[in-house]
Amino acid sequence: MNLLFSRALENEDATVAMGRQLADVLHLGGVIYLKGDLGAGKTTLSRGIVQGLGHTGKVKSPTYTLVEPYELERVNIYHFDLYRLGDPEELEYMGIRDYFSPETVCIVEWPDKGTGFIPKPDLAIEMRYVGDAREIAISACSSRGQELIEKLQSDENK
Repeated sequence: MNLLFSRALENEDATVAMGRQLADVLHLGGVIYLKGDLGAGKTTLSRGIVQGLGHTGKVKSPTYTLVEPYELERVNIYHFDLYRLGDPEELEYMGIRDYFSPETVCIVEWPDKGTGFIPKPDLAIEMRYVGDAREIAISACSSRGQELIEKLQSDENK
């Protein structure tokens, strides 16, 4: 299960647009892991996803709150940033399992810090610097993830 989708992202607008494209295929829910160095565009991509799913307000980074909820008409989105998490067991105390269901979209930045307390992803996204631009690589980690990547590829070829 290692279907891959990749693309160069030349600037912030391209990163937000990629997030919106992901939103088009994520409308039925999914778990996304976002990996990459600080400043690689994880929160910018998340903004595109959240806005693409219908949120019209500001999209904040949950760096200090651990989770930023967006309860929308069509779908609930939970954006996690585990960068400042001291101990993964803290996630159990905040009721982390209650956020994850088949109908929600859960975006998890720095997922390695929550190992053992968060479900496996449908999509694992790696963002990295390539010169002044960035590159995104999306891997399927479940059959649902594979369906999502196939839809992304199909939309690309239209």
